[in-house]
Amino acid sequence: MSNKEIAQNLINLVGGKENIISAQSCMTRCRLELKDYSKVEMSVLEKANSVLGVVEAEGQLQVIYGPGKVTKVTGEVKKIIENIEDIEDIEDIAKITKERIKSKNDTKVKNALKKLGSTFIPLIPLFISCGLVLAINNIAGVYFGDAYKLTTAAKIIGLIGSGVFSILSILVGVNAAKEFGSQMPMMGGVLGGILSSSALSGITLFGTNLTPGRGGVISVILVVLLACFVEKSLKKVVPDVLDLFITPLVTLTVSVLMALIILQPIGGFISDSIGTIVAQTLSSNSIIVSVLSGIVSGALFLPLVMTGMHQALTPIHADLISNVGFTVLLPVLATSGMAQVGAAAAVYRKTKNERLKKTAKNGLFAGVLGIGEPLIYGVTLPLGKPFTAACLGAGAGGAVMAFFKVGAVAIGVSGLPLALLIANGKMFVFLIGVLVSYIAGYAFTMILGFEDPIE
Repeated sequence: MSNKEIAQNLINLVGGKENIISAQSCMTRCRLELKDYSKVEMSVLEKANSVLGVVEAEGQLQVIYGPGKVTKVTGEVKKIIENIEDIEDIEDIAKITKERIKSKNDTKVKNALKKLGSTFIPLIPLFISCGLVLAINNIAGVYFGDAYKLTTAAKIIGLIGSGVFSILSILVGVNAAKEFGSQMPMMGGVLGGILSSSALSGITLFGTNLTPGRGGVISVILVVLLACFVEKSLKKVVPDVLDLFITPLVTLTVSVLMALIILQPIGGFISDSIGTIVAQTLSSNSIIVSVLSGIVSGALFLPLVMTGMHQALTPIHADLISNVGFTVLLPVLATSGMAQVGAAAAVYRKTKNERLKKTAKNGLFAGVLGIGEPLIYGVTLPLGKPFTAACLGAGAGGAVMAFFKVGAVAIGVSGLPLALLIANGKMFVFLIGVLVSYIAGYAFTMILGFEDPIE
């Protein structure tokens, strides 16, 4: 089927174009907001051409097509539904959607974490590209030695690789302001720039020397939250004719002063504490503490993803990379996707169900590349025990990553491609962790077994 035919089939199976409020795509999913979810032919949709899985989450119907494919299909869906005319009143649609979200236990905590994660999503392609450039430079440095590091080429490549990290506070500030509802998103960028400005090193406040970038992205997010609150409060009381002058002036002044006096020290404390905890657990000199931390972190990551709580970890990764140069947490957590591959391979071998076998086979390649959703929602989670086996396998892989203290210089990549981002020349031991995760996920699935669905 062509992408247009796949899109039309999708529209038909969700109740027709008149039932669709909006269609958006993310990395792997076509996210549909519908007026009446009871019209969805779920059993048929799950078996439709090119569909790797179907999930109801965040008040949406999310159809998994995989990277690349989803963008093309969603584009065709939008072309078809743009012709809708007699759409219901927008307030009625909003009411339906709101009720739908409430019925799915959409809590304030989950909303806050979603906004936090969305702050970093636009930066992921930059993290990947800059991280790969840094990885190439690091590999060249190891292979050619100090002579290479002093060359103009090495310096230029290093400049490119550090590009996103050199202005990370500004980029995070802009995105955070957008997510938290500011009408002046560039204000967030200005605040991020001020907190990371080298000029701070020449200022002493209350007998304390200020430190540029203290608290990293955590301080930026805190001050942007405050700025959004100040801005919204001013909008309620400042006359429209004076809004252009007073609102940005007061918001900027109050936010900067509060940041320097209170919020940046708090952000610094949080950032330092996180660094200390990571250093004392995953990076601990005590092998027992380090390995146990790897086991727990790896094993619990998949359930964390299912609840949406994993989004709170993104700022931690970014902060560790900014302050230490790499994050030891990412390789540990990445083992969850690797163990998922092992579990799916075991399912592929044992199942007699042809559709399940095909789904597992199609999802394995994507899983190896770090795209785990087809395997999670199409194979392991519906079967139950293989999902548990993947969690146990991730614990085994996480123990290996923690034991060798494997770190990544960037985020946004998982699976085997993460090997290119491994710091300090530990690519080989990272691959050992990958292999252990595969084998453990496979072995635990074979041990626990699963109920093979009827064809």
